[in-house]
Amino acid sequence: MSRRLPEERPTEPPTGYKIAHPVLSQDGTRAGFIGVSLGAALPYGVLDEAACVYGRRHRAPHRRCDCGFHCVHARQDAEALLCTAEHRRAALLEVTVLGAYIRFERGFRYARQRVRTMFSGPCACGAPGAVLADAGWGRPGWCALESVCARCAGARRSLARATFARLAGEGLTVRSVPVAMAAAYDVPELVAEAALLQARLDWFQTQLARIQRRPRG
Repeated sequence: MSRRLPEERPTEPPTGYKIAHPVLSQDGTRAGFIGVSLGAALPYGVLDEAACVYGRRHRAPHRRCDCGFHCVHARQDAEALLCTAEHRRAALLEVTVLGAYIRFERGFRYARQRVRTMFSGPCACGAPGAVLADAGWGRPGWCALESVCARCAGARRSLARATFARLAGEGLTVRSVPVAMAAAYDVPELVAEAALLQARLDWFQTQLARIQRRPRG
């Protein structure tokens, strides 16, 4: 006989973190998100209910299925996912877990959610992000967006963060969080990296000088 997991009855809805791509509807009247895993084909709103991605009729989250929204407990775990190449242009979301949920060691799988805050990162060029612009891909009826500076946005379709929040509705807050890869190193590590690069440059200059001094003919 299988044992039932203990039921939780929290006084307040749990908070979790996840990453997703902001999206804008084709007609420009709605904003939402596209996930990065199982539900990547189904855009969702700020306040939304999960459905089984396999088309089954059970309610999410089902114990014998992978359906439902997913998030992790710790913000740093979600931020770590942004380091991978395929997720570099995604945004960090802070969500409220609503309805039935299944708790795991590192996160939740759950029925409903409210996205409270979206944190958008810097532009790919390293400058602070100023707007959300067309990322060059999407889903039928939805255009994916990415955080870019004004220069890199160019003539692409773009909108201000405040406009995205208004179109998304439900009290969504959008914040800019510049994330520089160099911040992961402290000053001594940066000095060591610079010294190593200088040593390599000196070596190449020495080799080049030897080649130029060789007699020709």
